[in-house]
Amino acid sequence: MTGQVSDRSERAYRLFLEGCNCSQAVFAAFSDLIGLDEKTALKLSSSFGGGMGRLREVCGAVSGMLMAAGALYGYSDVSDPTLKSEHYKLVQHLAGKFSAEAGSYICRDLLGLSGPSDPVSPPRDADFYRTRPCPGLIRLAARILDEYISEHLL
Repeated sequence: MTGQVSDRSERAYRLFLEGCNCSQAVFAAFSDLIGLDEKTALKLSSSFGGGMGRLREVCGAVSGMLMAAGALYGYSDVSDPTLKSEHYKLVQHLAGKFSAEAGSYICRDLLGLSGPSDPVSPPRDADFYRTRPCPGLIRLAARILDEYISEHLL
């Protein structure tokens, strides 16, 4: 994973170390820009950790990144198909950048698993943080969105 570590990627990393899941860590790192208090951001993104409730589908860090992108750049005029298409291009761009750097945006692939895992969280001890790619993936997702924001000022 290349690129400079951003302040938001460090914030996301710290939130993860404090116990947030991957999605919460990334989404909450942008809560001030979105205009949400951190508690609301954590609740909104809580279902997407572990690739959607530990189903190991789309990486929670990617889900958090895309939720933040939707809050910042999404559309609300559902009658305009052009707005929808443009937003989906952004989603594909951000997810594509993540996948290009991480190798996938699917949680089970990133963790080297063949399917869903136990719904009970493993203990977050030194071994967890040493062996899991999650801290780096959280930083990556936050950095990708941070870079996009800096290039497309709100």
